[in-house]
Amino acid sequence: MRAVQVVGYHDKLQLNEVPDPQITGPFDVIVRIGGAGVCRTDLHILEGQWEAKSGVALPYTIGHENAGRVEAIGDEVTNVAVGDKVILHPLITCGLCRACRAGDDVHCENSKFPGIDTDGGYAEFLKTSARSVVRIDDSLEPADVAALADAGLTAYHAAAKVARMTRPGDTCVVIGAGGLGHIGIQVLAAISGVRIVVVDRNPDAVALAVEVGAHVGITAPAGESEANGPVEQVLELTGGHGAEAVLDFVGEGGATAEGVAMLRRAGNYFVVGYGENIDVPTIDIISTEINFIGNLVGSYNDLNELMILAAQGKVKLHTVTYRLDDFQQALDDLDAGRVRGRAILIP
Repeated sequence: MRAVQVVGYHDKLQLNEVPDPQITGPFDVIVRIGGAGVCRTDLHILEGQWEAKSGVALPYTIGHENAGRVEAIGDEVTNVAVGDKVILHPLITCGLCRACRAGDDVHCENSKFPGIDTDGGYAEFLKTSARSVVRIDDSLEPADVAALADAGLTAYHAAAKVARMTRPGDTCVVIGAGGLGHIGIQVLAAISGVRIVVVDRNPDAVALAVEVGAHVGITAPAGESEANGPVEQVLELTGGHGAEAVLDFVGEGGATAEGVAMLRRAGNYFVVGYGENIDVPTIDIISTEINFIGNLVGSYNDLNELMILAAQGKVKLHTVTYRLDDFQQALDDLDAGRVRGRAILIP
């Protein structure tokens, strides 16, 4: 089969011919990829940011947002059948450790992460496990939902926390309305009663955010004066108190300093995007009782719930599709900020 592989860090990906994956265990599932999301993490992988953490041997196949149709199953697989349309939870988990038994499989002690530390889905086929496949509604197509496997799942996981920790009428500021942000906004609109205020430097992204459910859109171009900046606008919207929640899908370029300044006393800062340090004096954290909450992907149950919202039409992924052969163009477009929503590779 054809597969796009990392052959060296700080180097270009290569499209190679590799052996098809084979069923070797009773709970194995092989999926014919119908769509693979192109994520900014893939750029970070090529930059070497994940080299020490993943410890993966090169070359390997990249791609951690995957959906398709079941091609083959092991003898003990009963939850899906050959031909079923499925989306893949990004982790292959053991089901036996303490985290898995608590339903917190994102923290499985024995997990594998296709596209990060083992072969992923920039390919024609991918091997995973029965625990990782979620059957999707017949109304959904794999290419249309593939990026929900990670970007959507991460956004849902964080937005669901916001929904549990806020009340109707509270304000949640969403920083970043790109690939993850526009999904998180739809989830908040579907499952919470918060007023959604979106902040982004791209006016097109802000317009899309309002289109999909944000109540207020703030365009914050670089270099705007503090008096007219997003912090002042958020404070004005909230009577000077700040927002009960900030959901940060950016996490770099000064976003965290502005996000903390937008936060109300006893507010919660949900960190999704990454790239810079959060620099807050501990006395400020104590005196205002603000909380910083990290978010990493989401559980199998989170993904199942997200697929229900997708089937109900409450969460729609805005996509730009590319052939597998055009993987480099997809990465270049993502890196240059030319992708509205999510880029999807289709073998």
